Amino acid sequence: MSEVMEQFSVSPLIPSLPDDVAIDIVARVPRSHYPTLSLVSKNLRKLIASPKLYKRRSFLGITQHRLYAILHNRNTGDFSVYILHRKVSSSGNRLVIVPSLPPLSPRGSYVSVGSKVYVFNDVDALSIDCTSHTVQPISDMPHRTSASPLSSKVANVIDGKVYLIGDSYYLFSYEGGLINAKKKTMIVLDTETQVWEQPVMIKHHLKAGAIWSAAVVMEDKICMRGFRNIHSFVYGPNENTWELMDEVLNSKNWKGGCVVDDVLYYLDCSEKALRAYDPKQSRWSVVNGLEEFLASECAQLKWSKWVKCGEKKMALFFPKKYVGKEVICCAEIALERRQGGEIWGNIESCDVVIKEGLFDMVECVAVTV
Repeated sequence: MSEVMEQFSVSPLIPSLPDDVAIDIVARVPRSHYPTLSLVSKNLRKLIASPKLYKRRSFLGITQHRLYAILHNRNTGDFSVYILHRKVSSSGNRLVIVPSLPPLSPRGSYVSVGSKVYVFNDVDALSIDCTSHTVQPISDMPHRTSASPLSSKVANVIDGKVYLIGDSYYLFSYEGGLINAKKKTMIVLDTETQVWEQPVMIKHHLKAGAIWSAAVVMEDKICMRGFRNIHSFVYGPNENTWELMDEVLNSKNWKGGCVVDDVLYYLDCSEKALRAYDPKQSRWSVVNGLEEFLASECAQLKWSKWVKCGEKKMALFFPKKYVGKEVICCAEIALERRQGGEIWGNIESCDVVIKEGLFDMVECVAVTV
């Protein structure tokens, strides 16, 4: 029996088929059908929970983007993880709670690398394996047990490394006394080795606010925008450089935006437009084709969350009043660059994904499984 099947019983996954062939068949089945397949037999349920199946999917090049959301339940106070499921029997999406995952911190910072979501709380860090929906702590986080743990953190990913930037404090002597001063601290996690890189980078004289209003990665650089257009910086890890942000990029309040193919998108609610910043041209433009949708939905979109969910595609989560109730919707938008450089957006779907209960969207991330 192959190595892949060593963890399963001797009964075949699919009668009359070799197990390796059965695994290839299951690997080619859309990920949205796995909950139904897991009900067929105990062996299929084990296979679907096995990391080896997802390695096979990756080898075959048939991975899919899956969307996860962290929602605040106003009734219970919990911050729980939900997954966006596409309904098999009908069109439409829905958010479903992941019961095996514990409630998370409301002040966490979330990023994804491959099939994992990394969560950085006030004093600790953990990773969520989205193939098995299990949690593992990340040990030896710098500043985790210090008297001055990182606060107001932002996390971004470049080449499989998580760059976590936040505030910590230190004492220095001034005119015979001790003063508690703030410093910007960066720590880096190599997600392949699960090891924090040393040394920790500290910027004592970086003039930045308590937090940045937004942070994204473009052209392998971390762009951190300050409030009121001041104290905005760009960090280049390859050159280990800190630079002031380009004035054009810094001219818009792109909080809540996301980057797709090195172009930054954000919703300009005042103009009811989706704007795009191309760093190669250093200019802003308006995405065409979304005027009717934005005109009807912009009243609630100021509380929206954007996330990249595939090549030339992004998803928008936003609250809405629907038949007298507060609901959460999800719109999937395909992006197209046409001749002349114009960018067009096309609404592929727009569904009410949470109908029952009172929820607030905290964060959303996309993983590859």
